[in-house]
Amino acid sequence: MSFGRVADSAQRQHAITIPCRYNPGMHQPLRLHPASSCFAVAHIEVEVSRERACSLVFAYALTARISDLAMPPVAAAARADALWRHTCFEAFVGSPLDVAYYEFNFAPSTQWAAYRFSSYRTGMRIATEISSPKIAVESSRDRYILRASLELDQLLLSRGPMWRLGLSAVIEEASGHQSYWALAHPPGKADFHHSDCFTLELV
Repeated sequence: MSFGRVADSAQRQHAITIPCRYNPGMHQPLRLHPASSCFAVAHIEVEVSRERACSLVFAYALTARISDLAMPPVAAAARADALWRHTCFEAFVGSPLDVAYYEFNFAPSTQWAAYRFSSYRTGMRIATEISSPKIAVESSRDRYILRASLELDQLLLSRGPMWRLGLSAVIEEASGHQSYWALAHPPGKADFHHSDCFTLELV
């Protein structure tokens, strides 16, 4: 197991955005941003599964020195803002027929947030139409898993033939150092809202 990662030579070139079609139980690796370094995490992947047609479950799995990460203790599940300022797992949901999209934040504390944007980084509002997701965490010395559910029938979007998903994570180490992970990254600084990050297609 290799820790102390920086973006390798392959990752220094921004990944070409190639949509990936959803398959049941598929695992999606998150890429470290080319300008990021991470000293505690070796690998992050997300398993996407469907309990039923209108719901999704995301399982974010870290292979890491968990004791070197800043992980807030589990607390009562509740809405909270600015979760992305610390360790946070994220999902973005959009549609090819709509410029609007949703951002979901899931914290290790089991706090969560849901926002709707009318277009790229504009028209942000708290998505009060979204009910509280079910969030559960498991942790060991070198493995951490956060599972979060999402009800797709609550989304106020023009669905079209598919949903487009972006999956990402902000990882904070105990030192305060942060790194940024996503399915794909646009050129420049980390930007999970960018359409280049929405590479997973869900029919």
